[in-house]
Amino acid sequence: MTPEQLSAALFALVAPRASAAGVDLAPEDVTVERPRSREHGDWATNVAMKLAKPLGTNPRALAAEIAPELEAVEGIEAVEIAGPGFINVRLEAGAAGSIAKAIVEAGDAFGRGDALAGHHVNLEFVSANPTGPLHIGHTRWAALGDSIARILRAAGAEVTSEYYINDAGSQMDVFGRSVLAAAKGEPTPEGGYPGAYVQELAARVLERVPSLLDLPDDEAVVIARDLAYEIQLGEIRASLDAFHVHFDVWFSERTLHTPDPATGRTAIDDAEARLRAQGHVYEADEAVWVRTTDFGDDKDRVLTRGNGVVTYFAADAAYYLSKKDRGFAEKTYLLGADHHGYVGRLKALAAAAGDDPDDLTVLIGQLVNLNGAKLSKRAGNIIELDDLLQWLGADALRYWLARYPADSPLSLDGEKLRSRTNDNPVFYVQYAHARTASVARNAADAGVTREVFAPELLTHPTETALIGALQEYPRVVAYAAELREPHRVARYLEDLAGHYHRWYDACRVLPFGDEPISDVHRTRLWLNDAVGQVIRNGLDLIGVSAPDRM
Repeated sequence: MTPEQLSAALFALVAPRASAAGVDLAPEDVTVERPRSREHGDWATNVAMKLAKPLGTNPRALAAEIAPELEAVEGIEAVEIAGPGFINVRLEAGAAGSIAKAIVEAGDAFGRGDALAGHHVNLEFVSANPTGPLHIGHTRWAALGDSIARILRAAGAEVTSEYYINDAGSQMDVFGRSVLAAAKGEPTPEGGYPGAYVQELAARVLERVPSLLDLPDDEAVVIARDLAYEIQLGEIRASLDAFHVHFDVWFSERTLHTPDPATGRTAIDDAEARLRAQGHVYEADEAVWVRTTDFGDDKDRVLTRGNGVVTYFAADAAYYLSKKDRGFAEKTYLLGADHHGYVGRLKALAAAAGDDPDDLTVLIGQLVNLNGAKLSKRAGNIIELDDLLQWLGADALRYWLARYPADSPLSLDGEKLRSRTNDNPVFYVQYAHARTASVARNAADAGVTREVFAPELLTHPTETALIGALQEYPRVVAYAAELREPHRVARYLEDLAGHYHRWYDACRVLPFGDEPISDVHRTRLWLNDAVGQVIRNGLDLIGVSAPDRM
């Protein structure tokens, strides 16, 4: 019996009472949770405490009515009332252990659900300028963003992961001048991009266009800029691929500034017209403004300056409306620690566009540093993703970055990430999976199969605890998706691995010595394989491999 099945059985008992009293009760209002101590049973519910007042009774009296009816439900061994009206439930061993077979039969689908079915989410993250390599800050957002996308999909949402390429604006011209200067052997222009990577880009541009230095500077800068941009963006894509991070859409900011051949208007022009039609655009001081203060922003925002130059906010507005036009009711932005000011303006923009600002989620990430990491030789003053991958590997990086909330500053120990000890959570979890695979191989060699499943035999305390942990997985995934918090999956896997290791030490899947193979061995193999499946499923949600051998 899963917690969802128990909640459904409980709802069936209390719903008629609620209906008779005119109380509106939904299935999601009736939940069960783990008691703090397993001595109090497998599950507990506070439904009697929630419903007593609207039903005109007291919690313990209502609990006393519900308890015998709940105890009569198939698969429930005992029901007890505790404290002011908590109901503690103990499942029969067979009913609890049946989850192992359900997991193995469901395979990769176990834990996936429909809690967020019908949600269409645009998830934008990383979105680094294509003027240099990805660094450790981008690395954190890449790990978190991709994990959030995977978890949202597991909960039934339709997700489009999107990278916004900041390939317009003055920084691109500065980038082009920096590459051209490097090609000429000249010093980096003031305010330009330094670093060996610019020298490398310049050399690659010259390979493609050997005549570059013979061209007029204004023409050469454009060629250097565009070719270096193409090369650098390709390197960014390659770095993300190596990190197992993939985007459905790469959206170029340039397209927002490019006039439509038929109308001569840009997406930014159209965005201004649409906001103006909503009544939120005005002119003052020779500039064009959006009255975002009407929607909680700290100040109104400029769309076009007095000199006719459009602002970054104008591009943000056009980009937001592009997402809206593409059918994304829900939009999630993952922004860096230096972007706190964007939250208010983005929500105000959503409201000005006629949308519910609550459908826009902005997650702000805190800084991360990694002890022992060396600055990039190519970029000089940053720690590059490529160097981190070479030093630590994708699994360690992704796991450690996913196991902390986005809003917590991180200071990681590089040597700990590399260690092969139980103090390293990613090793601890991956080793648990490798151990399940080893047990399965040894079982096959010994002739232990899954031809029999007798969950009532899984009565050892470590089995009870392990089964309880397995039952939690679907709810952990759904909750992590609702909150956009991948760390909940990582921490769950660590807890599950701990239960598994303790079970492995206490219960044998393989017969000992000349002991004959029995149904308990066969049933334990189901449980072993179920744990391996859940660890695989969970690691996949945070983009980490599940090795069969370590």
